[in-house]
Amino acid sequence: MSIEQNRKTVETLWNALTASDWETLKSCLSEDIHYEDVPTEDPGARGPENVVKRLAIAFDQLIGHEHEIHHMVCEGDVVFLDHTEGWTFKTGEKASHQFATLHIMKDGKVCRWSDYWDVGGFVGQFPQWFLEHMAKHTAEHFAD
Repeated sequence: MSIEQNRKTVETLWNALTASDWETLKSCLSEDIHYEDVPTEDPGARGPENVVKRLAIAFDQLIGHEHEIHHMVCEGDVVFLDHTEGWTFKTGEKASHQFATLHIMKDGKVCRWSDYWDVGGFVGQFPQWFLEHMAKHTAEHFAD
């Protein structure tokens, strides 16, 4: 696929995530997608359905998600983002954090999605109830 097509797919993915449009998000993912939060011990999720299950654990607890791309670099089958996410939790608390995200593309879809971020800097902004909610879920919840 062309660099512009890869860029469009990644933009569509992030717009879908912001809207919690899980079907559109899945359409941007290859069948062998591996999604991971690199700085955590979590093994991530494989396959579109499991990626959505994993994301929904957190995003279903939000009433707002803002996403600002600072830089997007596309070269061959690599799309790299420098971006900030703002989360508004169902109970009104807010958290904001800057991420670096690597997307590896295959046939116009994302086959690897790796988020790099400061765990303490972001998680330290989360309300206690959300941390407790997240702690209830393990890798088995989003694995086949």
